[in-house]
Amino acid sequence: MKTIIFDFDGTVANTLPVNYHSFQTVFKKYDDKDFTDEEIKEMFGPVEPVIIQDHLEHSDKESAIETFYQTYEDKHSDLVDANSEMDDLLRSLKDKGLKLGIMTGKSRRSLDISLEKLGMSDLFDVIMTGDDVSEPKPHPEGVLKAIDQLGVSKEDVMFLGDSDSDIEAGQRAGVRTVGVHWLPEVQTKEFSHEPHQTFENISDFVDFLEGAQTR
Repeated sequence: MKTIIFDFDGTVANTLPVNYHSFQTVFKKYDDKDFTDEEIKEMFGPVEPVIIQDHLEHSDKESAIETFYQTYEDKHSDLVDANSEMDDLLRSLKDKGLKLGIMTGKSRRSLDISLEKLGMSDLFDVIMTGDDVSEPKPHPEGVLKAIDQLGVSKEDVMFLGDSDSDIEAGQRAGVRTVGVHWLPEVQTKEFSHEPHQTFENISDFVDFLEGAQTR
């Protein structure tokens, strides 16, 4: 295994709470509507501005989009805890010479906020966001583009994610696909598409990688 591509929300960082809160702030402020976390989750797929354009009734969508990003940045430190175990994993993989990537449905702007806040901006060799694809997950476009940019073969790639759309995207791309449920908030509690492996904690994943390297 020479390359690992990660989903971001719910996989690398527990950013789902700040996502929910930022959307809820927008819909309350502009439409005076209260949405639950589950209702917000049902909107996921497109990048955040498209979600707002598709679901907000208020006419001032550009202002609402700016409110989303401002809230996301302002509340990030309060709602997203740093995860030293994940940070150690990524830096260890990097030190061992593995190529690391991100394939996320987030916009580049919100991802950059999270990477900067979490001190992870220097860790990834390729970053593919929802802004970089015409077809969001579960379409494999983003995974395939990341592989192409890295110049690696599919046989050497593993893709990790916490949602059904991640698992389907990885499998349709033809790479080893791993489901993870190691953060407090995940998008899919039980996968409808069976991953090659599933890990409930980071330490078990580390053990798996070390075992694979010694075989």
